[in-house]
Amino acid sequence: MIGSALIDRRSFIRAAGLAFVAGLAPRSAFALSRADAVYASGLKRADGRFAIGLVSETGELIDEIALPGRVHGLCHSKATGLSVAFARRPGTFAVVFDSQSQIEPRIIHAPDERHYFGHGAFSPDGRLFYASENDFAANRGMIGIYDTRSEFARIGEIPAHGIGTHDMTVTDDGSMLVIANGGIETHPDFGRTKLNLDHMEPSLVLADARTGTLIEKHTLPAELSRLSTRHLDIAADGRIWFACQYEGPRTDRPPLVGHFGKGEGLSLIHLPEDTTDRLGNYVGAIAVNRSEGLVGIASPKNGLWAVLDGSDGRLLSETILTDAAGIAASPASFAVSSYRGDFLGTQSPVAFDQHITRL
Repeated sequence: MIGSALIDRRSFIRAAGLAFVAGLAPRSAFALSRADAVYASGLKRADGRFAIGLVSETGELIDEIALPGRVHGLCHSKATGLSVAFARRPGTFAVVFDSQSQIEPRIIHAPDERHYFGHGAFSPDGRLFYASENDFAANRGMIGIYDTRSEFARIGEIPAHGIGTHDMTVTDDGSMLVIANGGIETHPDFGRTKLNLDHMEPSLVLADARTGTLIEKHTLPAELSRLSTRHLDIAADGRIWFACQYEGPRTDRPPLVGHFGKGEGLSLIHLPEDTTDRLGNYVGAIAVNRSEGLVGIASPKNGLWAVLDGSDGRLLSETILTDAAGIAASPASFAVSSYRGDFLGTQSPVAFDQHITRL
C-alpha cells in the first residue's frame, strides 16, 4: 500500500500542474554566456524556500529556479544542454531545465508505487534519460527510462539488480549503466528510516543499457556489509570510482573510497588514518576531474574535502570546510560547496545542497 505521506507529496506536485511550472521560468540572467564555467546546485534560502541555483566559476550565485521542495542530485546532458534535478528521497518529482533558457522548466513524476532515489543520467546522445527509482512494494531498485524527445515520457524500466539503488551513470559509449546499490531497504511509509541495517546488501552493478541484462555485480566482503555504496563517477580511462557511507559502529574505520573496471574486482583505498577520522565514516559526494587525472571527495560530517591521485588513490591534499557538501570538476581542480553557502571561496546567504554539477 502506498504511504499517505507519499500520496500527499505526489498529489501536491500534480495538483500544482501548469500553474506551478509557469512560475519556474528562469530570468534573463540565467545564461551560460555569463561565465566560463557554470555549476548548478540545489539550495535552500534563509526564508525556507528551495531552488536550483546557477553559480559562476567565481562562486557567485547568478540565478535560480524556484522549486516545490528540496532536491538532491543533478545531471546534465552536453548533447542537448538539458539538466535534471531530483527531489530528495523519497521524492516523486524531478525538474527538467535548460540553462540556456531555450525551453521552460518542466516537472516530471515518478509512476505510482515508485519514488526517485535522487539521481539519474542521460545517454551520451541525450535521447534517453535514466532515473534510479524504488519499487518499494517489491523492495527492489529499478532504473526508469524516459524519452527526452517526447517530453520525458517514461517508456520503460530495467532492474538495478539490487536494493537501495542510489547514484548511477552511463558509460561514455552508452552501452552500460553503472549503478550504486546502497543496500539499504526503505519504504515511504517510514520516511527515510533504514529498515535493514542488520542485513544490508550493498553492491556495484554494470548492466546492459539497452536490455538491462546484468553484466557484472560486485558485492563487498561480509565484514563490510554495512558499507553503503552510494555515489560514483567515471574516469577518462573508464575506471569507476565510488564513495561509501558506513552504517556500522562509529568506532570502526572502514575504507570509504574505491574503484573498479569491467572484468576487475573492487579495489578499496586506504587513506591515512587521520584523514579517515575526519571523514567521519561518510563520503557524501565524489567527482572525477578527467583532464587533471584527479578524484575529489567531500564529507559534511567533520567538514573535509580531499583530492586523490586518479592513478593510485594516493591522497594529494585535504581542506577543512565546515559542512562540505557538493563537489564537481573545475578547470584546475574541484569546485566545492557547503551547507553554509560556501562555493569556490565565495559565500552566499543560502544553504547549498548535497550535490553540484558542472553545466
